[in-house]
Amino acid sequence: MFHWFGRKKTFPEDGNFTLSSPNGRIVCHIYLKQGLVSYSVEKDHKSIIRESKLGLTLRGEAPIGHDFGLVRTHHKKFDETWEAPWGEQRFIRNNYQEFTLYLAENTERARLFTIRFRAFNDGVAFRYEIPAQPAYRKNTISAEFTEFNVDPNALAWQIPAYQPDRYEYNYTRTPIFELRNAIHTPLTIELPTGYFISIHEAALYNYGAMTIYRNKNQILTSDITPLSDGMKAYVELPFNVPWRVIMIGDSAGDLITNRIIYNLNDPPHQDFSWVKPIKFLGIWWAMFTGEWTWAPGARHGATTEHAKTYIDACQKLGLDGLLMEGWNNGWEGDWLKNGDTTDFLHPMPDLDLDAVADYAKDHHISLVGHHETVGFIDNYESQLEKAYQYYSDLGIKYIKPGYAGSMMTINGRREYHHSQLGVKHYQKALELAAKYHICLDVHEPIKGTGIERTYPNLLTREGARGQEYEGGALSPSHTTILPFTRLLAGGMDYTPGIFDVTNGTKRIATTITRQLAYYVTIYSGTQMAADRPRFYLEKYPDLFQFIHDVPVKFSETRPLLCEIGVLYVVARKDWEGKNWYLGGLTNEEGRRVHLDFDFLDDNQVYEATIYHDGADAHYRDNQLSYQIEKRMIQKTDALDIDIAPGGGFAISLKTI
Repeated sequence: MFHWFGRKKTFPEDGNFTLSSPNGRIVCHIYLKQGLVSYSVEKDHKSIIRESKLGLTLRGEAPIGHDFGLVRTHHKKFDETWEAPWGEQRFIRNNYQEFTLYLAENTERARLFTIRFRAFNDGVAFRYEIPAQPAYRKNTISAEFTEFNVDPNALAWQIPAYQPDRYEYNYTRTPIFELRNAIHTPLTIELPTGYFISIHEAALYNYGAMTIYRNKNQILTSDITPLSDGMKAYVELPFNVPWRVIMIGDSAGDLITNRIIYNLNDPPHQDFSWVKPIKFLGIWWAMFTGEWTWAPGARHGATTEHAKTYIDACQKLGLDGLLMEGWNNGWEGDWLKNGDTTDFLHPMPDLDLDAVADYAKDHHISLVGHHETVGFIDNYESQLEKAYQYYSDLGIKYIKPGYAGSMMTINGRREYHHSQLGVKHYQKALELAAKYHICLDVHEPIKGTGIERTYPNLLTREGARGQEYEGGALSPSHTTILPFTRLLAGGMDYTPGIFDVTNGTKRIATTITRQLAYYVTIYSGTQMAADRPRFYLEKYPDLFQFIHDVPVKFSETRPLLCEIGVLYVVARKDWEGKNWYLGGLTNEEGRRVHLDFDFLDDNQVYEATIYHDGADAHYRDNQLSYQIEKRMIQKTDALDIDIAPGGGFAISLKTI
């Protein structure tokens, strides 16, 4: 028997352990050699992750992971199918095999440590667990040295970490051996073997978000976002580090339907039957084009008059809600510097919020409230519960919080948004929102790690460059990369539906039908029709019909054509499992795509409405050329579609 308390021990035999996925194609090898734990991953006998080290460092202590003895191991199998309340897939299978190592240090300190591995048919995940133990009640984690030893010749799609605009950067395609600085996850990689992987994390709570850097041995290694004092996390035991996840696909398209990060999160612990995804208009884009302003004055956007006009438009368009930005005190002058005095409890003088809330209720329209904190968390949290109560009393059940500052001010210190303190704030706001039956659409968020499974009131996030960057900072290739990178972390509020694409103030680098494609290609748990109502009601009601028809939640997702940075076509089935919706995008180059419909139900005929680029369309100089066609489609049919440079298409397939 192996005892570990009170005196120095000798190691039991070193061990090599093997964990296979349920279908046997993925194998995780776990090694315990002379007190060190490492792992490797292969698929179909081809290397995915070469042997990689594991461990943590605690402040003032020897690293955990350098002097281990094995106490025991445990193996289990798990298989369930659970129903999501909303999302890209209604029924999700959670099927894995698990192997756990219970370890103790072979030292006088004899600290206990657990590493839990899970192998799925589409990836591997593991996490560190520090159990409660007599000698340790609190820990300060100063470093984590989890390695992901991939082939240095692999190609990564990456954005930099620790930059002022958080996750809002353009992706670049870079060989692993050329990576120089820390980068964010999900980190999607094409291996020389042809497999695609994405390194990410799941169930991020009370810990700094994981970034990745290439260490002195040229191996990708975790770099946990530090606090302002340099530490990674202050924790009380027992404590579980977030899951480290390696999604694995035979093709890039396989990553699209990977649900590992949700499966690694707990089911809801309370009733969320009140959560409802919506489509909404916004008093928003008019400010970007200079028509109105966030700040008070003659052109102020969020006024009583404008709000009622937009509510009328929502009703005419069949939309569910209205967002009002710039409604509260604090937008005067340089609002980016006003976050320490922003008032979330009082509207501006030209907005009678009580009257607008009553008007919205009478018209069966939900208001979407707005809280722009500019990252001044001390000020925001001092008002947070009262602000939620204020909205709740008005019947406002949706909030778009924003954190536009380059850093957060928490406890008087400047902290990264994705530090432990930032993560704790986002979680506090989410849990409080659940208490008041409020749904969130978080901008400048912490990245998605699947916690929407536990808290379905987190409907969507931003967390990448969206259409507010149009006007020169986005290229058409951007949205052919997002589905394989950022969107692997969950839905994104890309703010689609801009029909005024030729506006000289904020010119959009897309064709007009590409805007329709976004409602299918860029999933979001709540969707915005981002342009002004007149472009839907008066100028392009025929195109708006697709925005009206396309659902916000889907029962099934089928990637059809996938090439990162080049082309993306996907089909999604409505929640009731009846109708299908397709969206397709290309990069700066036009191309013809061939669509098969073998995913359709047998012996079912569909009426297809096809919204596509005109023959002369181009994202730079002929953005408004489009055609709408109707035809009957069934499973055995095929269709060729020409996509203009920077263009796209959308198709609705309705059963008849």
